[in-house]
Formats: sequence, C-alpha cells, structure tokens
Amino acid sequence: MRRLWLIFAQTVTVCLAILFLVATLRPQWLPGGAPEPGPAPGAPAAPRAPSAPAPGAAPFSYADAVARAAPSVVNIYTAKHVDVPLVPLPADPSLERFLRGLPGFTRRESATSLGSGVIVRADGTILTNYHVIEAADAIEVRLRDGRQAAAKLVGADPESDLAVLKIGLPDLPAIAFDPAPSVRVGDVVLAIGNPFGVGQTTTQGIVSAVGRNRLGLNTYEDFIQTDAAINPGNSGGALIDARGELVGINTAIYSETGGSLGIGFAIPAAAAHHILDEILTYGRVRRGWLGLEPQDITPDLAQAFRLKDTRGAIVARVLPGGPAAGAGVRVGDVIRTLDGRAVEDAYDLVNRLASLRAGGTARLGVWRAGRNVTLEVPVGERPTVRRR
Repeated sequence: MRRLWLIFAQTVTVCLAILFLVATLRPQWLPGGAPEPGPAPGAPAAPRAPSAPAPGAAPFSYADAVARAAPSVVNIYTAKHVDVPLVPLPADPSLERFLRGLPGFTRRESATSLGSGVIVRADGTILTNYHVIEAADAIEVRLRDGRQAAAKLVGADPESDLAVLKIGLPDLPAIAFDPAPSVRVGDVVLAIGNPFGVGQTTTQGIVSAVGRNRLGLNTYEDFIQTDAAINPGNSGGALIDARGELVGINTAIYSETGGSLGIGFAIPAAAAHHILDEILTYGRVRRGWLGLEPQDITPDLAQAFRLKDTRGAIVARVLPGGPAAGAGVRVGDVIRTLDGRAVEDAYDLVNRLASLRAGGTARLGVWRAGRNVTLEVPVGERPTVRRR
C-alpha cells in the first residue's frame, strides 16, 4: 500500500511540474490559453511567405499571344542593283551628278536589305513598310515554318509608308486583325520582327503614347509610340496586344546610335486596315484634296490677324485650277473650322481633308478681313505622289 502511494505521489509531482513549465513557456498550448503575441500596435506586420503555386501551374506569360501571332510574321529580304562610284565622290551635288553620268566612273553592284511583314489574309496578302521594299528588284519572303516564296508588289502608299505584297503559298496563317482596336497608354504590347537579320524575335513593352505626329517621317502621321525594343529589321513587323491581335505595323525608331533607345513608332492597325482595303480595291489610296497649302498660326501671325488664339490654319498657297481656287479661297484666309468642327492646326486640317471622299463638299469656316465667312468647297482626289 505504501509503495502504491509513493508511485501516485511521484506521478502527480511530475505532472504538476510539466503543467507549470507549459503554463510558463507555452500558455497557448493550454485550453483557453493566451494567443501568440502579435506585433505591437502600429508596428509593421511581418511579411507573409509567398504561397506555393499549385502543382502544374505555370507563371504568368505572354507565350499564348506570341504563339497565336508569331506564325503570321514573316522575314522579308530584298535585292536591288545600285551604281557604286569607283572613287570617292565630292560633296558638291551638281558635280556628283555630272561624274555619275560619265561612262566607266561607276560599277553596278547588288545590294540586299531586310525587314519584316505581316500576313493579314490567308490568301497570301502581306502588309509591310514601303521603305522596306522601295526600289527593290526582287523580294523574297521567309515564313517562320521555314518556307520561302518570291513576293509580288500589289501596291504601295509612300505617304503613309505602307506596302502590300502577295505570295502564293498554301495554308498561310493570317494574323487576328481588328480594324478598330482600342489602344490605351499603358497597355502591354509585343513587337515581333527580324531585327538585324538574327531571326524572328519578340520584345515586350507598353504603349507609351498615341497620336504621335510631326516627326517628319511620313506625310500622314498618327503613330503609336512604344518602348518595346524595335531595331533595324523590325520595320514592317507586328505590334500585338496581350491577346495576340495586331494593333500596329512597326515602322520607325528614334535613335542616336542606330539601336533601340525605347522610343519606337508603329502605324495603328485601323489606319493600316484602311490603306490595305484601298490598295486592294483601287490599286491606290484615295484621299481628299482641296488644292491649298496650309501653315500653322504663330503667336505673331495671330496678333497680325487679330485672332484670340493660334488655333486654325492659314492658307499659304492656293493651286490655280484646284477646287479651293474655284470656290473662292484666298491666300491669307484663316481656316478655323472644317464641317463645323474646330481646326487645331495645319496638320490637323491636312489629315482631316485626307479622310474626305472625292465628289463631296467641304464646308470651311474662314476668318477673312476681320469677319467670319463660310465657303463650300468641292472635294477633289489628291494626286498620287510618286518617289524615285
């Protein structure tokens, strides 16, 4: 009996000791115990460990968009013959022209260049830049799957720097082409092309700006600006969104070194789609024309013409025999509105006139000799501009 009592007492003593240690060191282990101490009021919370991805889950990627669009982007190789002088030419243009005309002074060599293009229709229609194929004697197109074909020039529009080619291969992947995509500053975009001839390459960036103009690149400019890397050879390639749909045709870069500095320009898909349809339907791009030459209003001109601001465009020249001359437009007229909408500047006027259809009528709100005049001017078709 005494032995059982001794075992019971020892067991109780050990249990009490364990309970004391637990209550002192780990009170949260006990029912109703105090919770684990948290951060002091106002103290930053400890960072939470990132949760592990679900088994088989892949990190966020644009691979699906690239896989959808990349097969439609082609490499373009052109060849042309140029006259190369046998000796260095002087800086005088007149003397240079004279010497180039002398027999035996130059030799004819073959020059090659490269660029990119986008298959926009499954029948082999390709959009690219005009400067990629300008003056080319031969145009070769290479697809991502390794196939090659000679391309035929369907038509070109030098004023927007776009050209349409055609190849005769079967089973061609046409890119998803929204005629009116909604592009906003900050949208993620991907540029696909053939920079420096290294092969098809994809770069990523955002839309940095829209509506860029006055860059001196084309007659008609309305560029998407992006910081996706665009380099020589990317011209004519695709600028796509995160869904793999075409939003622009890569055209130019701003660079002091020849490489990408994060300022690239693309022709919006809506403008490219319109020019594509015009070339395929009419063989050219039809644009409205009034036969006048506008210029911007400077603060000094605004003061001289007694204008409250510099909005509008001054008529600097009226072509004899043109629609504007026949409608009574004069040099010095200040065009303030076109079809009831305010004209911002000369560039705005030229672009809006280009969108008018020949045969219609343009209603000009003109400031002349201190009073407002409304003129109805028949819209003609802009003469085709040809480059050498």
